[in-house]
Amino acid sequence: MKYYLIAGEASGDLHGSRLITALDREDPNAGFRAWGGDLMAAAGAHLVKHYRDLAFMGFAEVVRNLRTIMRNIRDCKKDITAFNPDALILIDYPGFNLRIAKWAKNQGFRVFYYISPQIWAWHSSRVHGIKASVDKMFVILPFEKDFYAKYHYEVEFVGHPLLDIVDNYQDTNPEASFATKEEKPVIALLPGSRKQEIMRMLPLMLQIPRYLPDFRFVIAAAPAIPEGFYRQFLQPESEVPLVYGKTYAILKSAFAAIVTSGTATLETALFGIPQIVCYRGGRASFFVARRLVQVKHISLVNLILDRPLLTELVQHQCTVEAMLQSLNAILDGPGRTHILEGYQQLRQHLGTNGAAERTAKGILRELPAEPGGC
Repeated sequence: MKYYLIAGEASGDLHGSRLITALDREDPNAGFRAWGGDLMAAAGAHLVKHYRDLAFMGFAEVVRNLRTIMRNIRDCKKDITAFNPDALILIDYPGFNLRIAKWAKNQGFRVFYYISPQIWAWHSSRVHGIKASVDKMFVILPFEKDFYAKYHYEVEFVGHPLLDIVDNYQDTNPEASFATKEEKPVIALLPGSRKQEIMRMLPLMLQIPRYLPDFRFVIAAAPAIPEGFYRQFLQPESEVPLVYGKTYAILKSAFAAIVTSGTATLETALFGIPQIVCYRGGRASFFVARRLVQVKHISLVNLILDRPLLTELVQHQCTVEAMLQSLNAILDGPGRTHILEGYQQLRQHLGTNGAAERTAKGILRELPAEPGGC
């Protein structure tokens, strides 16, 4: 069968690649075409457009790039029509994918969604469009099944795919570029995966090392962001290394972390690393979001646990002084123990390993079997 996948971010590329691998195992005649990234291409998909050309963050940024976004939607529809897939698989990325879903359903394509848009956080009215356009939704957060049930829409909870990714991680090159002869504990800096996030968060994070000379700080660089973009924020004499392609290696060896809100907060938690969560958005985007967002927390860890396990520093609260105070509170003592105990409860909420495999089998159950095939 032919599968068309759309992911618009680095995390979607990661989870999409594992779903492609799982579908390939279940369907020996599978063919894949995708909007995504390098990982999906390496898994066997013909890559049409890279997610680095699709990622626009925040309300103001979307408005400024609306012409490009609309052109991408038109190009995507044409490409789907030409490929004529048996299954269209959408991965998160709601602003783009929900438009495609509505169009694709009207065109008679089978539409599946892996990793629900966070409509439980804001714009919950979108659930009606999902019910009308998506044949089957596969969710990865435990509370999402109950959320959709309130709207009489049955979804399948498949567990969180990061469980497999983190649990199976092995550093192929333990002599990482951030390692030094100094026996200093590492504090990981994860400023985000988009330029707008990095531009607002990294300068703040880079002010912390001078207050904590007994620790070694390392920047985990997003693979789609050019090195030159980071370098503008680093002083020539800076001793904080910028490391590409080693985020999990950094987290595995870290003692603590400062993390921009996003999927990275959950990854950091699954590696068992105490962290503080930070976020600063553009003034216009934050103004709109504050009036629309319907959840109590910004980090996935706190959302899943439904309590404030991690300190969250948002917008004007996100200052160097607040970051330093919050970080010091988790470097030892009861603050650190409290977080580590909370992480154990977090894993119990996330289901079991095998999310991609369960999703692949669920998709195939919904499709007619090919003559003489799967």
